[in-house]
Amino acid sequence: MKTLDGKVALITGSGRGIGRAIALKLASHGARVVVNDLDRQPADDVVAEIQAAGGDAVACVGSVTATDFAERFIKTAVDHYQGIDIIVNNAGYTWDNVIQKMSDEQWYAMLDCHLTAPFRILRAAQPVLRALSKAEAEAGREVYRKVVNISSIAGLGGNAGQANYAVAKAGITGMTKTLAKEWGRMKVNVNTVAYGFIRTRLTEATAGASASVEIEGREIKVGISPELVKIMDAQIPLGRGGTPEEAAGAVYLFCLPESNYISGQTLVCGGGFTLG
Repeated sequence: MKTLDGKVALITGSGRGIGRAIALKLASHGARVVVNDLDRQPADDVVAEIQAAGGDAVACVGSVTATDFAERFIKTAVDHYQGIDIIVNNAGYTWDNVIQKMSDEQWYAMLDCHLTAPFRILRAAQPVLRALSKAEAEAGREVYRKVVNISSIAGLGGNAGQANYAVAKAGITGMTKTLAKEWGRMKVNVNTVAYGFIRTRLTEATAGASASVEIEGREIKVGISPELVKIMDAQIPLGRGGTPEEAAGAVYLFCLPESNYISGQTLVCGGGFTLG
């Protein structure tokens, strides 16, 4: 029997990068997965990959910042799998600038994606979780559920040029600690994984002309110089940035039954890199 057999996992931003790795990791251990991405093709590709490996998955496409997304996301899980066991608030990107050059649009884009979207998703999930918990308590059963919010070391110690991102990621820690207190009575563990330097399309080494991706109609510069990659790798005790698969492993730890008495905590997944 697999460790997550029968569990229903909802993962935002799981068509690419770390989110995709999380989806594949949880599915490989028996979870049924609701895959989300901004675009249809990446989401469908991950669903197909999970199904080809003998797993079960369904896509819920759309921006996590849309006002109707949270309800659609939760409804997809309930309609297809009649429940919710794991929620991973992973979707995100960076839009950097020093504070004197940062626009209101940049500021609110990061708060909307990294803080408001998880808030709406968890708010929409609460009635479902409450009903499940109540029914299980009445039947004399104790079932633990998991919320894993994704943060960053920028949210723990700040990062030059990322006031918007750092504030949003610091805020998700406050949400985690609050919901751990509110939802403990429902047997829901709420924790955070804060990533260090993880190698994805957003952090790839790019020489010469800067790369960019389109996110909700905006051209966002991505990638960092090979020289900066070397500097960052040198600061990490393990000597390199992490892989998406290693990042997914940190989330998996919080989804295991062995973590049932751990809640309100932040785990840094950064290869030994610490702040101070």
